[in-house]
Amino acid sequence: MTKKTSKQKAGKRASRPTILAIDIGGSRVKFMTDKERTKRAFMSGPDLSAKAMVRKIKALTKDWSYDVVSIGYPGPVINNRPLSEPHNLGRGWAGFNFEKAFGRPTKVVNDALMQGVGSYQGGRMLFLGLGTGLGSAMIVEGILEPMELAHLPYRNGKTFEQWVGAAALKRLGKKKWQRAVDDVLKRLLAALEPDYVMLGGGNADKIDHLPRKVRRGDNVDAFEGGFRLWKKRLVKPPDARR
Repeated sequence: MTKKTSKQKAGKRASRPTILAIDIGGSRVKFMTDKERTKRAFMSGPDLSAKAMVRKIKALTKDWSYDVVSIGYPGPVINNRPLSEPHNLGRGWAGFNFEKAFGRPTKVVNDALMQGVGSYQGGRMLFLGLGTGLGSAMIVEGILEPMELAHLPYRNGKTFEQWVGAAALKRLGKKKWQRAVDDVLKRLLAALEPDYVMLGGGNADKIDHLPRKVRRGDNVDAFEGGFRLWKKRLVKPPDARR
């Protein structure tokens, strides 16, 4: 078998598409390409629509070139489009066609799932995102399992998200909030039996002592997940069959 020359290898690398990964959060929208590796962001909030987000992304990436797009959306996704309106953003997201809006091949997944893909280390992993709300996803032997644990009832008529989200941290204070997070982790570890839990999101670094089987992710995991959706065979879509 003839070995590939350095020119052939370089040509193969050059032919790989440049990926724009977008992480949509309740307070900020962050984005980065796998080529530039420079994060840019703008404020989101309760008035941000899907059309306005695309318009801002295009305006802020005029000096970038990219071929395909990955989007982490804060809610359930089906057939590459948001299934419902987000809890912490404006209207006009459900069913929005991002591929048409960007004019490029686009993969849309739940934001927690995208960050989970970026932090996945094999086996059965539960990802929990401690941010504005509570993101959740599982990856089981490479197969993606998006989840919606945030709005399940938990305690005193409140949901998991209402006890461990950003509003809860402000309401309870750090000590009580940390105790709530510990309790939620214990319950989910017992119920779902993951090999390990990966904590991400803006408030993950506020946990002083990580319980056994719990690991802290990195801020760039969401972008890495967006890149992996296009570049690697590490993970399979939720409808894949083993």
